[in-house]
Amino acid sequence: MKNIIYKPWLTKGLALLFCLGLSLSACNNVLEDVDDLSNYPAQGTFDDEQTVNAYLSALYSSTFSGWPLNFGNYSNESGGIIGSDWITENNGTMKFWPYDIIRRVNIMLEELPAGQIPTEDQVEMEAQAKFIRAYLYFKMVYYHGGVPIITKPQDLEDNLNVSRNSTAECFDFIISDLDHAIANLPGRYEGGEFGKIDQATARAFKGRVLLYKASPQFNPSNPYDNGYWEDAYQANTQAKEFLDANGYGLLENYTDVFETSQHKENIFSVVYVDPVKTNGRGEDAVRPLSESKNATGGDQPIWALAEAFPMKDGKMPGDPTSAYTYDLQSFWENRDPRFEATLVWNGAAYPLSGKTDRRQYTMSNIALPVDAFGYIIQGESHYRTGLYCRKGIMEELSQELVNTNDVDWPEIRYAEILFNFAESANETGHTNEAFKVLKDIRQRAGIEPGDDGNFGLNDGMSREEMRETILHEKFIEMAFEGQRFWDLRRHRMLDRLDGMRKYGIMATKLNGKAYNEVTPEDINAANNYNLMPDDFTYEVVELITNGPTQMSMPEKYYFFPIQLSHIDRNTNLEQNIGWEGGTFDPTL
Repeated sequence: MKNIIYKPWLTKGLALLFCLGLSLSACNNVLEDVDDLSNYPAQGTFDDEQTVNAYLSALYSSTFSGWPLNFGNYSNESGGIIGSDWITENNGTMKFWPYDIIRRVNIMLEELPAGQIPTEDQVEMEAQAKFIRAYLYFKMVYYHGGVPIITKPQDLEDNLNVSRNSTAECFDFIISDLDHAIANLPGRYEGGEFGKIDQATARAFKGRVLLYKASPQFNPSNPYDNGYWEDAYQANTQAKEFLDANGYGLLENYTDVFETSQHKENIFSVVYVDPVKTNGRGEDAVRPLSESKNATGGDQPIWALAEAFPMKDGKMPGDPTSAYTYDLQSFWENRDPRFEATLVWNGAAYPLSGKTDRRQYTMSNIALPVDAFGYIIQGESHYRTGLYCRKGIMEELSQELVNTNDVDWPEIRYAEILFNFAESANETGHTNEAFKVLKDIRQRAGIEPGDDGNFGLNDGMSREEMRETILHEKFIEMAFEGQRFWDLRRHRMLDRLDGMRKYGIMATKLNGKAYNEVTPEDINAANNYNLMPDDFTYEVVELITNGPTQMSMPEKYYFFPIQLSHIDRNTNLEQNIGWEGGTFDPTL
């Protein structure tokens, strides 16, 4: 059971906010609806430290969410086909327009200096607010490109028909807010203050922002030789050095990253505490339904992800130089330890709900029907893959308490900073620094170092080979953490998803017997968890056989459209090029 620390600064602040009636949800989007622009916090809100913290806590809650459940459906991590017309100008898919929250941030920044809180106590509050604003603007920019920069709370008498700022102007604005946060926040919050934005958070996030700015997404005509890569390298170098100096680093045990709290790898976390705030992981949707409640099917791994994990010596499955022979019929054997830490397969030990000897089965007529993956269950192939996700699951929770999971969500963790550093190092000629990152990641994972100490990695990789290796390593290290789709998109590699079909791994026979030939004795053996993975025969099967069967990721998805309803209300907003009527260029 993980160590739980109560967070009074967050939970008491939110409670006070609503007790005072300072509801902030009524402020509508200032760029589409002006009905509530006169809605302002109550007089005196910014005169008292407790009410300011309540206001700030509400901004945290509105901005930072938990695990990105099912986001792997958009890439090659989990099941689900993204068909054509997934994103349109009219629908709400992949639209991000949080000007209601930004208005609240701007209110705080405007009113706080005029309040009665001592100036020296305002500094950290203002810096946290500016980080939140930078975070929101950054997400808008990587969704849509340049957007209107609003720094004051708009009123009814203001001109609300604002135009989009250029993408370059938006990046400058984001970096300015982050630099302010870096200059005015303490190095690291710990103990009861853990979960608050600090200098470590701001430095790490600045590295992420500048990595995106340098990326092919924003620089299609000069994807890897533009000058922004040097900026990204410098920022990520500074972030890594600061984090190292302040006690951050990789945990020794990979699974502890997701099952313990307040550790040295979590730089910025969304904190969950039972019973105040729970189920950020969505464990009730990720577990097999036989050990869950209400629904399941979330984050179901596909065969492409299983294939991506190397063997224990770091070589890919089937590589003739590997010390380990790979066979589909024993695909789980001798794999990178992160394979077992991330995936659950047919017959694997999965001790949920206090059942210490429990094994997970997926074969039809052997598994419980709600967990099975087979040809005979109508619609089943759409929601089952033959694999389940183990990452972030609190296995000790009973079925009745499954939604009390309070594992913190690591919004920014040290491993990501290492990958950001490695990418920018590789693109600026520091290949050896990138290579060391990969070895550090693999060493922590438990991969064997080999005689050459390279953990299965090839010496002398070219810049392009190193780029691919970094992206692949991040794919498996950060599976189901909401990174893969965005990584492919910012590298303009969505063509790797376009036209992709998705597959699962099906247990088709038990000791040579098909599903309709199993005996009561076989079922009894399963009920007692006596069947092992190698008692079964496996086939790779396509998941979706009716309706859309192939992923659709057109070129125009590198920048999502501004929702048409926003443009209808504000004719000064230009649509992105590539979308109907689009004239705005979102690239740099």
